[in-house]
Amino acid sequence: MAIRIITVEREYGSGGAKIAELLAARLGWKLWDRDLTGEIARRANVDPHAAQERDERCDPLLHRLFKVFARGSYERSLPVADAPGFDTDRLVAVLHRVIEDAASAGNCVIVGRGSPYILRNRPDVFHVFVYASEAEKLRRLAEIGKSEKEAAELIRTIDHERSAFIKRYFGGDWPTRSLYHLMINAGMGDEKVIDTILAAVEILECRTATAKSSP
Repeated sequence: MAIRIITVEREYGSGGAKIAELLAARLGWKLWDRDLTGEIARRANVDPHAAQERDERCDPLLHRLFKVFARGSYERSLPVADAPGFDTDRLVAVLHRVIEDAASAGNCVIVGRGSPYILRNRPDVFHVFVYASEAEKLRRLAEIGKSEKEAAELIRTIDHERSAFIKRYFGGDWPTRSLYHLMINAGMGDEKVIDTILAAVEILECRTATAKSSP
């Protein structure tokens, strides 16, 4: 079976989101990253920009909810004034539907948000985990203007939040290595990483075709 979906999970600072963006562009596929947040907001009838238009002291929760979700992490039971009863459990339920619908449409690259767990039983998905050394992460984060102190704190806290998110909502460790077809070090460079992903996808497709043709 041809691969129609690639999920890209990543350590914070590894450049995984950028690699996913470049991969989608090379394939001519839809990238689901920031658009996931917007689609969830649309389906849940919540405006993800509303918190930015208000004083954070008056209404911080919506801002926090989508900030946390964008990182792929979670906070328990955040009430949102714009949508009574809208909490992280409901967000994750909507997330399942959005990711499943994206996968059904096919030809897409999905970044994180539990997608390897949600789509783990689909045979047309290739799962990638991107990691990097501490030095590589600090270098990449410095390129986008993070100080070394800020970058080190973000690396520590965001991956901890992602791990908590996966444990809470999928009952697994982060990363669950058995889910991934490929785990790759971003230190080899973005283009080389993409080349390797595509080569691995081709190998999997060939193996699947050979297995189906065998008596």
